[in-house]
Amino acid sequence: MSDLRKTHNPHAILPALYSRAVIDAVLKLDPRHMTGNPVMFAVEAGSVITTLLFFQAFGGGGEAPAGFIGAIAVWLWFTVLFANFAEALAEGRGKAQAESLRRMRQDTVAKKLYLGYTIKKGKEPVQEDYLVVSSSTLQKSDLFYVKAGDPIPVDGDVVEGIASVDESAITGESAPVIRESGGDRSAVTGGTVILSDWLIVRASANPGEGFLDHMITLIEGAKRQKTPNEIALGILLIGLTAVFIVVCGTLWAFSTYSVETAGFGTPVTITVLVALFVCLAPTTIGGLLSAIGIAGMDRLIQRNVITTSGRAIEAAGDVDVLLLDKTGTITLGNRQAVDLVRVDGTVLLDLAETAQLASLADETPEGRSIVVLVKEKYGLRGRTVGATDTAPEMQFIPFSSQTRMSGVDIGDVRIRKGAADVMFTHIERCGKMVSANLKQVVDTIAGAGGTPLVVTNNGTALGVVHLKDVVKGGIKERFAHIRRMGIKTIMITGDNRLTAATIAAEAGVDDFLAEATPESKLQLIREYQAGGRMVAMTGDGTNDAPALAQADVAVAMNSGTQPAREAANMVDLDSNPTKLIEIVEIGKQLLMTRGALTTFSIANDVAKYFAIIPVAFMSTYPVLAALNIMGLVHGILSAVIFNALIIVALIPLALHGVRYRPMTAEEALQKNILIYGIGGLIAPFIGIKVIDLLLVLMGV
Repeated sequence: MSDLRKTHNPHAILPALYSRAVIDAVLKLDPRHMTGNPVMFAVEAGSVITTLLFFQAFGGGGEAPAGFIGAIAVWLWFTVLFANFAEALAEGRGKAQAESLRRMRQDTVAKKLYLGYTIKKGKEPVQEDYLVVSSSTLQKSDLFYVKAGDPIPVDGDVVEGIASVDESAITGESAPVIRESGGDRSAVTGGTVILSDWLIVRASANPGEGFLDHMITLIEGAKRQKTPNEIALGILLIGLTAVFIVVCGTLWAFSTYSVETAGFGTPVTITVLVALFVCLAPTTIGGLLSAIGIAGMDRLIQRNVITTSGRAIEAAGDVDVLLLDKTGTITLGNRQAVDLVRVDGTVLLDLAETAQLASLADETPEGRSIVVLVKEKYGLRGRTVGATDTAPEMQFIPFSSQTRMSGVDIGDVRIRKGAADVMFTHIERCGKMVSANLKQVVDTIAGAGGTPLVVTNNGTALGVVHLKDVVKGGIKERFAHIRRMGIKTIMITGDNRLTAATIAAEAGVDDFLAEATPESKLQLIREYQAGGRMVAMTGDGTNDAPALAQADVAVAMNSGTQPAREAANMVDLDSNPTKLIEIVEIGKQLLMTRGALTTFSIANDVAKYFAIIPVAFMSTYPVLAALNIMGLVHGILSAVIFNALIIVALIPLALHGVRYRPMTAEEALQKNILIYGIGGLIAPFIGIKVIDLLLVLMGV
């Protein structure tokens, strides 16, 4: 298991994470950092003011009593520290992951091919063809050679060769992957290790600009770019903070004027006004806003998805059209044998035995599935290829993409199995006729979206193997779940319309794009975007790059090509196309969490108005004592303490997110109002009263 995934073990990281977060919370008190969060910067300014007032009162001057001022100052500092702690805790996991990646990134040797080296198909470079250099000297477009046991020095694209590569340091998966030239599995990542064979690679990045470097930058939450919605909410919070500063200043002027005019009472003190401001300003959401965004990014990282910014996650939350590739996403990725159909009166058991023999030398997934089918459905055991099978009278014909058939020769018996068109020609070459029954069965299977494979014995057709794309278990329920989220699902496939329609109906997707080309994918995305829809898509090939660049949320497979990874705004290290569904759910969870906590914070502030204002101004306006319906003795201090502790109480919710369930926007709004709105109104009354009672019992 990779270092990256080890950082996801909560038991291993919690103690260090908390201690690091405490230190970072203190360091974040630096005003240069605090200016990035104007709400908490204003609270920090209030903390400084009350601290100075405490020292003044402690020396016998200024406001009194010193104990009250000191208690207010301490809890205001705690308010700032708790908000910083939430942000530091959210950043902590990302920093731990970044540190593990930095340890993995090291300067290694590289076999740089000399300028002018001519690549020849299948020819491995020799020692005279390359110069051993430091990996840090490799530049973009340089060619280098790696063989079994060598670490891949920098990111690149394979231009010659095929090899198995250990990518566990990046993905956490122990199984090696195949990387080869000329396909969609040509990208290699610096820091991985080649296990077998050899490759010639063209560097795709300069030093310090590789995928690992990019990952390190992205997963450090402190360098996260704020999303448009987050910026808009931040502007609203700044506006509310400015309003409350003006209000508190005005209240101080009114209080002083009223006392002078009435000739009795005491003007409200600066300490009380600072406490009032902190309790009335949107400090709860202001203190947790950054942590919510960072935690959303971290939830993606925990699923081994790297995103370019929080903007991509937020866009995922707004997605309402999902483009999904058929192969490997909706289907298992390989066609499977599901049935045998006999023709012209053939005995079914004879067809099963012949199909099994014809498939013994077929090492494709389809061929192996035929052997499994006849074993499970017809009770025929697999055959062991041993001394008897390798005798001259039994000669196996393996499947190849050129012949599109496989089989075995047993003496004078010629058993064959292959694609229908190829087998029709084979039957005619053997001097036999293609029967109407055989054609009908082949057409029926093809018309249902399946693939027919004809089985023959000495040119006589015995029957047809029905291959089909097997839809993944539970995928139909998953799409129904997505539909309840208000998202339209579209399957993309290169199959013909008939086959695509069959798979789409079985999988339960809303629509499909058959015979897809790069141009048709791009056009489809643009059409939906022109209608105001947000589109998400996955891809791994160079031909997917234009569509990925156009999509609002574009997830590239780490196993894919470099152009695809560069065009996307997310990279899935596990190369699992179905993860797009999880990404959308995480995005929606992020938006719901921010909305829920914003609702709670605003309702919370409204409740605190009624709890603290009568207590704060009773000394100036004695008549307000009648509004102290809660009978608070230490109302101001209790409100300040509650205001600090509520941030601590909401940190787990900010980090883990509100539990997401598919619902309409109206249902989500209703839930927010009922749970977080009403809850935000009730909680302060209960919390402040309980804290006030405790302070009385403690004799404060």
